[in-house]
Amino acid sequence: MYTPPPFKSDRAASLAFAEARGFGLACAWDGNKPVASSLPFYLTSANDGTPRAAFHVARHNPLVKLADGTTSWLLAVNGADAYVSPDWYVSPDQVPTWLYQAVHLTGPVRAMSADELAEQIETLSAKFEDRLLPKKPWLSSKMTAGRLEAMKKAIVGLEMTVEEVEGSFKLNQHKSDADYTALAQALASQGDADAREIAALMRAARPLAFAAVTVQDKQTTTPEERNV
Repeated sequence: MYTPPPFKSDRAASLAFAEARGFGLACAWDGNKPVASSLPFYLTSANDGTPRAAFHVARHNPLVKLADGTTSWLLAVNGADAYVSPDWYVSPDQVPTWLYQAVHLTGPVRAMSADELAEQIETLSAKFEDRLLPKKPWLSSKMTAGRLEAMKKAIVGLEMTVEEVEGSFKLNQHKSDADYTALAQALASQGDADAREIAALMRAARPLAFAAVTVQDKQTTTPEERNV
């Protein structure tokens, strides 16, 4: 992943982002072309702290043949993204750009045993069912035994040993406070939900810049305007 220094996310923040998202694009090279599938996942860690990503794919997915424990895969995890118009900056001579969050996890992938797959199904569903609280969580025990076993046979559990973690959180961190806050305010006013999320991330990343803008706004308004 190409990441200019101002946008580079540290390892802990990158892993936390990936775990929170829990959905990515798993990619591998079959010797002739790239093979990829979008899928949900969760992160665990080995006894030595090495991150592991657990997921599953359909048994007939061509990725299964590449889960040999040695072939390196890429798991790309993306967050919100938004287009930036040069007109939103205070400074002149700006160019269009795109803000986003992305994390790449790289490492070999192995196939899980049947017992590991059963645990993976429960853990993965629990991760996302918890987000639906107070809804009572779905459990695999709600399925008939025959149907559940048939579904398990149709998928293959996979685990990536994460050897490399790369993160790029491009939020225009290198811009001046004036340009940074002006851009965030413009994004916050957009109808697109991703643009508003990027604006919120920018505000959280540099709260003091926005505090300074608030103070300046108060100083440039009359008492009558502030009381309107």
